[in-house]
Amino acid sequence: MAEEFSTDGMVDMYLFENGQLLEQLEAITLEQKDSDGFDEVAINEFFRAMHTIKGSSGIMMYDNITKLAHKLEDVFYYLREAHPDNVPHLELVEHIFQVSDFISAEFDKIREGNDPDGDSTELVAQIDEFLERIKNGITDSGKEIPKENEHVEPNQFYIAPVSSSESHFYRIVIHYKSDTMMANLRAYSAVYALGEVAEDLQYVPEDIASNEKSADIILCDGFKMLLQTQASMDEVRNLVDNSSEVDTIDISECSIEEFMSGFEPASSPVIDLESDVDTIKQREIEKEEKKQKKDEPVPGDYVIQPKQPGKPKVLAKHNEKKDKQQSFISVSISKMDSLMDLIGEIVIAESVVLQNPDLQVPGLNLSNFNKAARQLTKFTSELQDVIMSMRMMPLTNTFQKMNRIIFDTSRKLGKNIALDIVGENTEVDKSIIEHISDPLMHLVRNSVDHGIEDSADDRVKAGKPAQGKVTLEAKNEGGKVFIIVRDDGKGMDPKKIFNKAQENGLIGDKMALSDFTNKEIYQYITYPGFSTKETVTEVSGRGVGMDVVVKNIQQIGGRLDIDSVEGEGSVFTMKIPLTLAIIEGIVLELASSTFVVESNSVKEFFSADDAEIITEPNGEEYVVIRDEYCPIVRLEQQYHLDIESRKKSQGIIIVLEHESQKVCIFADRLMGQQEIVVKPIPTYIKKVDGISGCTQLGDGSLALILDVGGLIQAERS
Repeated sequence: MAEEFSTDGMVDMYLFENGQLLEQLEAITLEQKDSDGFDEVAINEFFRAMHTIKGSSGIMMYDNITKLAHKLEDVFYYLREAHPDNVPHLELVEHIFQVSDFISAEFDKIREGNDPDGDSTELVAQIDEFLERIKNGITDSGKEIPKENEHVEPNQFYIAPVSSSESHFYRIVIHYKSDTMMANLRAYSAVYALGEVAEDLQYVPEDIASNEKSADIILCDGFKMLLQTQASMDEVRNLVDNSSEVDTIDISECSIEEFMSGFEPASSPVIDLESDVDTIKQREIEKEEKKQKKDEPVPGDYVIQPKQPGKPKVLAKHNEKKDKQQSFISVSISKMDSLMDLIGEIVIAESVVLQNPDLQVPGLNLSNFNKAARQLTKFTSELQDVIMSMRMMPLTNTFQKMNRIIFDTSRKLGKNIALDIVGENTEVDKSIIEHISDPLMHLVRNSVDHGIEDSADDRVKAGKPAQGKVTLEAKNEGGKVFIIVRDDGKGMDPKKIFNKAQENGLIGDKMALSDFTNKEIYQYITYPGFSTKETVTEVSGRGVGMDVVVKNIQQIGGRLDIDSVEGEGSVFTMKIPLTLAIIEGIVLELASSTFVVESNSVKEFFSADDAEIITEPNGEEYVVIRDEYCPIVRLEQQYHLDIESRKKSQGIIIVLEHESQKVCIFADRLMGQQEIVVKPIPTYIKKVDGISGCTQLGDGSLALILDVGGLIQAERS
């Protein structure tokens, strides 16, 4: 086909569609990697996935991807057709992952606006050599090698009809799901797929590559094709059923006369033997009048398709039926981010309106205003909930990707490790998922390399199964998401970590191991340059990784807890917020400065006498709350606020709790509770312990958001 067409919008759809196919391919591979071979269903899925990627890449003229996908498609073609024995399964698994990695890397180049210029020659040669061994195995077993899986370039779709006694004629109608985007491009892929077996091929609409509006016609009427081929009906169906968006496929065999008559079925004459002559004449007159009226074109009734050489002009009539309602649409993440930012500005503007000083004038009757304000607050809150639910995504894909990390790393290290996934449907904000992917990868690799024993014999001697186990778990708890990486390996030796920390100058020579808890000792493995690995490997030993994990987690207001039992295993727990956008906060004032603390962290407020506050000789302060001693953090000292001298108990005491640890702060005044739009601290300002961000209040002033975990850590240090 020699039509010119625009690729605007096609690249995004190409990347999305084929990216999903690669994810599906990897998931099936990981699921059956430990089997003796792939089952028939998996082989068919692989063949269709590679066939689709090959076809769409050919349309986009990404030749290196097309050639590589076609070569792997050849492998599964022979597996499907010949069912050979003794196929090296693990070697095939590695080839699949190599192809997936190469294509994914090319997709990354395309996303960044670059050309996919990777050289697939060596990888194609490796797969070709693997394929030759399969063919030799087929012939050695006495079977006949199937015919070649030929590849036809996507620049020729109309083939001159050459009918033979083995030719079949099919009428095909493909109906796509009502929410399918760019249905014309999916139809184009179906045409491309049939080009490999077609002797003659016609379709309506004809301008599917150059006319975006043809997608609407396809969704209404279906994509209609007339095919002359020697392939069977099942082979044709397998070729066109290559998209997850296909709803139904109607294929019926027709005669050569029906094929030549085109898309309008020929009507057989009907002889009326019961009516009289006058009735028959009147009926013919009425039919003629209706035909004349129908033949008169009405604006909007018809779309005139461009005429191609050797083909009659076709009128594609719009379906008079009402379009089916779409249940899903795809929206760009950037648009969702912009919408979330806009919601944040609306929340701020709402606070500005409701806290306007003009409303404080005595004598104003604000009953109607307050009623409208309550309604506005209700709608704003519901709008936030809806937008947040749209941004929430399950951790399924993120967790499944770790399966690949386990496979690759364990193969490099020669370990037998299984992955167990729990709570993969837990939902987290999209922006959070983007921040935790890399930290999660480092933690999983750390568990495989450092956690699991080096040999199966060591595990058996310790009374464990020969196969190691890494568990990924996610759960919601107290407005936060807990993501846990657990292994059943050898655990960590606190003494070894303590000695290494002293060697690196992280712990003073006068400090003893007994001065620290085990959890405090384990935190030293997150310091930059810290590693207990004696030999540097491809996976670890360079002293980098865990510090990056902690840094990335802290950027989203999270925390990493580490626990371990020597000989039993280790547990790494990421505690992260559900979202970064809007929180409920308590606004407080101290020394003319305004702070905000998250409502979930506030346990109680109270006032105290000087006698209830205990001061240690080293200056540390505690307040007695129901016979429990709770440490006090003076914000004026922590942040060098200018405050007048006062009694040590003066002010309102606020008890804050973070992960079962409590701390108290003082405030001069509580200004109320309100929804807070979290803004990051500008990068040119040095990070301050205990401050996680800032926000704008209703009166236009700025307030600092307190990080309770950071305050507790600062108090302990």
